[in-house]
Amino acid sequence: MADVPTPRALRGWRAWGVARRLAGGVREPAFRALVQQVDGGPLHAGPSPLLLPDGEAAFTRMRAAIAGARDEVLLETYILRDDRLGHTMQTTLMEAARRGVRVSVLADALGSFRTADRFWVTLEAAGVQVRHFHRFWYHPFDAVRRDHRKLLVIDRAIAFTGGMNIGNEYGSNPTVQAEAWRDSFVETAGSVARELAAVFAEGWDRAGGAALPGLAYVSWNERVAPAPDVARPPRARALQERLQWQLQARRARREDRRRGRRVRRQAELAGDDVPAVLVMDPRPGRGQREMLTVLAALVGGARERLWVTTPYFAPPSRALGLLTAAAQRGIDVRLLLPGERTDVPIARHAAHGAYATLLAQGVRIYEYQRAMLHAKTLVVDGFASVIGSSNLDFRSFWLNAECNLLVFDDRFGAELEASFVADLAASTEITRDRWRQRPVGHRVGDIVARAMRWAL
Repeated sequence: MADVPTPRALRGWRAWGVARRLAGGVREPAFRALVQQVDGGPLHAGPSPLLLPDGEAAFTRMRAAIAGARDEVLLETYILRDDRLGHTMQTTLMEAARRGVRVSVLADALGSFRTADRFWVTLEAAGVQVRHFHRFWYHPFDAVRRDHRKLLVIDRAIAFTGGMNIGNEYGSNPTVQAEAWRDSFVETAGSVARELAAVFAEGWDRAGGAALPGLAYVSWNERVAPAPDVARPPRARALQERLQWQLQARRARREDRRRGRRVRRQAELAGDDVPAVLVMDPRPGRGQREMLTVLAALVGGARERLWVTTPYFAPPSRALGLLTAAAQRGIDVRLLLPGERTDVPIARHAAHGAYATLLAQGVRIYEYQRAMLHAKTLVVDGFASVIGSSNLDFRSFWLNAECNLLVFDDRFGAELEASFVADLAASTEITRDRWRQRPVGHRVGDIVARAMRWAL
């Protein structure tokens, strides 16, 4: 740890240069130390996460986990639709609540805007606690800041996260159902699940949810919220908690200056030779620069392959420079992006505005044809992998609350690479010659959308 620069020295893109100088790249123990210094959070020891690249199978496992819950179910999502899949999940959640499980559901107010009120009323009538993140009439000045996380935590022992919202298009198999979207989720267990419960509690706190017993978490107001002590009278407990908050907030500010993170949560710490998971949970006002810095370090630490899947690709120009620099030094850099089946055409045009630069420098680009692509993954050298909810665009970088896992593990990396290769079989590669032949109108749209990327 002594040879790793301080977090202040690693701000911006400097971590890329540090990672570039590591002979073994992402496989070196020093790289783990580097990203942990940047993020400030713990590296959780295995087990290795389970990749769930099929929506139908993913939701089957999630419903089974809810059905097996004994004490608590925490569900956080951007979109919760009142369609077939939404009602199936609704039924599973209500059954858990009726048998005495504490069930908390947090949905983004904008993402779930079209869901009928009776859907939420039915959940609450069965004993499910429901909150909506940033309702417009409560947070009019925070309307652009959304909760884009997708989390399911069972008994703080099993957890799911990734890119899937709750709706028919996410819970289907794109190889057999035309309306399905191609997305990925991951199942994990152990101490990382408890940290994901703390991530949930942050948004739950912001939405006015009741404190979750036995869980210390980061409140949205940057105070460390201690686990409620139910043994003391409410008035005495409230006074004690307020004093604890004030004391811990001071400590947290000092810790933040040193490490760049509000809370260091309990974890089964990982050694250098076992699978390890780092939770990256940026949200407006916290963790955003750390997330960007870790991504830059991953690009710098690549030695053989850097494969990225994202539905919305509109990064800053400096990020394009890092990708092209990697390709120029012989790294196999590939981007898997949406084809014509996209829900945000202007975002696709914004990505197209960068194609010429990337292709000229050796980056290979593929567009997925089978379905709407919604997965958000990155894998470096088959060892360091990122999977979660963040897109590579301005909104995810600066305006959304997101959740991603950085996984150091050969087995998981191999699974993610195999999934990437399978997706390439359903994709079309964009070549420089083909790209030069696109119509003038398309070129103009690309230029305009790329210039507007900060507003997407």
